[in-house]
Parts: sequence; structure tokens; C-alpha cells
Amino acid sequence: MSADATTYRLPDAGAVINDLPKVSLHDHLDGGLRPATIVELADSSGVALPTTDADALGQWFADQSNSGSLVEYLKTFDVTTSVMQTAPQLHRVAKEFVEDLVADGVVYGEIRWAPEQHLQGGLTLDQTVEAVQAGIEEAVDAAGGTIRVGQLVTAMRHADRAQEIAELAVRHRDRGVVGFDIAGAEAGFPPANHRAAFDWLATQLFPVTVHAGEADGLASIRSALVDGRALRLGHGVRIFEDIALSDAGDGSTLATLGEVASWVRDREVPLEVAPSSNLQTGAIAAWGDELADHPFDVLYQLGFRVTVNTDNRLMSNTSLSKELALLAGTFGYDLDDLAAFQINAALGSFLPLEDREEIIATITAGHQEA
Repeated sequence: MSADATTYRLPDAGAVINDLPKVSLHDHLDGGLRPATIVELADSSGVALPTTDADALGQWFADQSNSGSLVEYLKTFDVTTSVMQTAPQLHRVAKEFVEDLVADGVVYGEIRWAPEQHLQGGLTLDQTVEAVQAGIEEAVDAAGGTIRVGQLVTAMRHADRAQEIAELAVRHRDRGVVGFDIAGAEAGFPPANHRAAFDWLATQLFPVTVHAGEADGLASIRSALVDGRALRLGHGVRIFEDIALSDAGDGSTLATLGEVASWVRDREVPLEVAPSSNLQTGAIAAWGDELADHPFDVLYQLGFRVTVNTDNRLMSNTSLSKELALLAGTFGYDLDDLAAFQINAALGSFLPLEDREEIIATITAGHQEA
């Protein structure tokens, strides 16, 4: 079963958010396992867990992730990746991952994950990608065409395999892989460290998104844009450091954008924002520790192409519907706002133009019918 079967509505008993067509751009495969599946896979492979009770294990992940530190948050992935080391394990996890997206009303999802973390069982890099794709396709077929899914093959930014992983992604570009990413501890590991791989990807005209502006600031975002040629920013919330707010004198607020913020807004570079995760990792600690302190709404009002994402459904005990409900309850968003976030995500997806237009039509129709 999906980790979150709750029905979420807009405030004042409005539309059921779960039923609205949605787009998920920033969703980690190793952060979206069902607790019961982890228990079963761990038992069959001899992996020790903090607890073998599925509900208690789900709570353990949530508790461990509320550290206020990305580094501590990332340690929980040692558990999930330990049960994702064989082709059958990867197949099952990917299949269930997509099933849970379908249950949450997602019509297009991009699944990011790092193949280099799944080689302990003897698989090659290509075999890991093939196993995940097989699981994705089984779930997509079972959904009867109600969802499309692409893989984002990710390199770990603290390692030195970016070129190898970039070549892996491009090898599978016609077999399910739609883009490239780097992830992991951000501070101290700038995108510039992998400039050669990003340069090569550019020669291949292959789309790139980069984790930046989560655990590091403007220098990291600039490097993602310049060295990584990022078409999207993973999280990107610390772009707010480049925005100065002041009293305009007439009761309104004046916003002054720095050159990085101006570039991101004016070029409509999508921000893959994950509100709950941003609170857990301390990404918005400079402005507060409540959702109301999140710069999401200011960025939205200023015209940034904000998108809403889960990051890691297991660690944040969340779903895309839940994230949208939290934002709507905090900032008073209505159905049109929620549609705008989904259209932003569709426009920023790594799909051909015609496919993006079809998804936008699905989103528009679904919100009109709600």
C-alpha cells in the first residue's frame, strides 16, 4: 500500500487534491520505498533494521530525518539503498514507486536515483538502469496509460564517477532515461567539480538538473547554472538570499533581485521546491522553521517558475497531494494556484514539446472539472 492514503482537500472542503492531475519532478527512488517492503527485503537479504514493524520503521525514518541537517538526513539512505542491490529488488521498488504515484494522481513523474549506489550485489551500472526501467514499465502498463515516467540518472557529487554516469545516462536516453542530475552533500562539493561531465553532456544535447541552493547558497546555484548548464534547480530555495525586500512606502513591498536571482526568474529556470524536506534539512533555516517562513510564496508572487515536489516521500512522510495541501493551507492557495504549479512542472519537464503540451491539457481539464 502507498505510504499516504489520506484524502487531502483545498481549504473549506474544496476540491480533492489527490484527484487532481499532477507532475512530480523531484522524487528520489531510494527515498520513496514503502516501509513494509523494506522490512520484507531486509529479511530476505539479511539486512539489520532499527525495527521490523513497518509502522514503527516509517516513523523512525521521519524522526531521523527531522535533524535540520542535510548530512544527517542523508544517513537514512544507508538503510534504503541496502535493500536495493539486486535486479529483483530494484524492479520491485521501482514498480511500487510508480504505483504510489498513480494512486496520488500523478500523470507524469521523473524518478531520480544514483546507479553507482546499487552495485554491491554484483550488478553492472547498465543492469541497474535496466532493472529500474523494467519495474517502471510494468507499473505504467498496469496503469493503462494514465501516467508517463522518466528516469533521471544521478551521479553522487562527492564521488568521481560523474563522466561515467553521464555516459550511462546518454546510453539509455532512448530506453527510459530523460535527464542527468548530481546529488548528495552539497556544501563543499560544487557542480564545478564535475565540469568536464557537464561539458560532455552539453555536446550530447542531454538535459541536466542540479541539486543546488539547498545546503549551500548562491555560489552553488551559480555553479549549477554556469558549470552545470542546469535547465532546472533541485530545490533552489536559497535563491532567496539574492532577493532584498523593503517597504515601498505605500504599504506594499519592494523586491530587489540580484543578478543570479534575476537570471533564474527572467530565464524561467524551474525551481524544484520540496517544502517539507526543506524544513527537515534546514534549507530555509535563515528565515525560520515553520512552513509559513518558507520563501515559496514570495518566489511565486515574484514570478519565479516554482514547482512543488516531495523529494523523499518516506523520509518526509509525505505525498505530492500532502505537499500541495500544506502550501494551500499555509498561503491560502486556490485551485488556480495549484494548476499553475503543475503547469510550471509540466513546462519544466524533460519531455518533448508535444508531450508537455498534452500533459498541460490534461492538467487544465482536470482542474476545470474539480
